[in-house]
Order: sequence, then structure tokens, then C-alpha cells
Amino acid sequence: MRRLHEFFAVCCLIALTLAPLRAAAASEITIAAASDLKFALQEIVSNFQAAHKGDKVDVVYGSSGKLQTQIREGAPFDIFFSADIAYARALRKDGFAASEPTPYAVGRLVLWSATRDATKLRLEDLADSKIGKIAIANPAHAPYGRCAEQVLRAAGLWDKVKDKLVFGENISQATQYAETGAADVALTALSIALSKEVADRGGYSLIPETLHSRLEQAYVVTRQGADKPLAKTFLDYLKTGQSQTIMIKFGFAPPGQAAR
Repeated sequence: MRRLHEFFAVCCLIALTLAPLRAAAASEITIAAASDLKFALQEIVSNFQAAHKGDKVDVVYGSSGKLQTQIREGAPFDIFFSADIAYARALRKDGFAASEPTPYAVGRLVLWSATRDATKLRLEDLADSKIGKIAIANPAHAPYGRCAEQVLRAAGLWDKVKDKLVFGENISQATQYAETGAADVALTALSIALSKEVADRGGYSLIPETLHSRLEQAYVVTRQGADKPLAKTFLDYLKTGQSQTIMIKFGFAPPGQAAR
């Protein structure tokens, strides 16, 4: 009986010794990502975690401008994916990023609707009285919203449609307005229009890139993520052929190439 007790005591000691090691082996990171990445990044993260059992990757989506403000205020993000490289550069310049901005994609803006054939929709149609509300992301802090405003101004439509505009906090919310009928049309991201759940509800037409500034996107590792090996591991995975295929599937062009 004494030997049995000694055996269990040794087992308990081993278990207590190994527990911290198991805990150390599992890592966790939190990513702040622009909303246009939602569907592509969900798929990439799912594949990554399937290959890295025990590690955890959480993602918080929002407008790039608001996310970078949260990082400046101490939000616990390890990687920041911005739909505008300028926000990533600003964080690096001001000491909130531990890495140089790395371009990862170029985005594209589209007209999308659930209530009309958007494949035949033209920008000038937005001024038609038959189109009520038009959804765009807030230009103050959302890159796609800023580009949407540039498009409307370049096309000579801003003054004609400004009273029709409804503003989403980010590009996902702007799309939701058009999905739910709160708006007739949305100027949204191609990456969102190509997602199955959105594509099943409506169509889209591409907006000429010449009408707005280039949607060059980039990521940085934040100061908080600087000492987390999992952050580097995930970013290395993003560069793999499998991940890049997913990005292209959702309409993102690789850095340095023209958008789809």
C-alpha cells in the first residue's frame, strides 16, 4: 500500500511539473483587422489553427482608423491589418509598431445591391430618384469610405447624392445596410461582395480604380506582439501559397499588382 501511495505521489509530481510546460507550449495572439478582410481572414485563420493545434488566434474586425486609435490607447492587439497603409505607417512612425509596415494586398471598390441588378448598375444611376439610400463606410476613419467619397466627387455625383448617404462604422456595416434594405445600394469592398453569404443575396459591378486613391493595405506587428513568436509564425503562414490563393479568391491583388 505504501508503494502504491508513493507511485501516485510521483505521478502527481510529474503532472504538476509538466502542466506549466504544456501551458507554455500553447500560444495566443489577437489580431486587429480591417473589416474587408473578414471572410478571407476567417478562412486563413481556420486553416492555420488546424495546422497549429493548441495555439489560438483571435481576430477583432473594425474600421482601420478606429482600430489604430485603439492601438494607440493600449488595446491588446498583437498584429494590425490596415486597409490603408498610411495608418500602419503612422503607428510605426509614432512608436506603436515593432515592425515596418508590410504590404499584403490591394483592395477594390464595387457597387453592390440586393434589390436591383447591380451587374448593370452604373455610377450615374445613383442620382436616379428610384434609388433611395446609398450606404458607404464613414470616410472619417474607414479607407473604403474615403475612397467612396472620392469616387462620388470624381464622378460629379457628390452634391446630387449626399442627402441619400447613410454611413456605416466600417465597410461591413455599410454592406449590411444594403443587405437589410436600409439602403438600396452600397459602395463596398470586392472582398465582401465575393463572400458566399453576400454573393448569394446580390450582385456587384466594379468601380474604376482611376476614380479613387489606391487601396494599398499593410500589416504591422504592434509593440505588444513584438515578443510573441506566434505572431511571426502566423504572418509567415499568410505568405504561403495556400493563404495567397484565398486572398486572390476574395478579390485581393498581391502587393505591387493591379487589383482584380
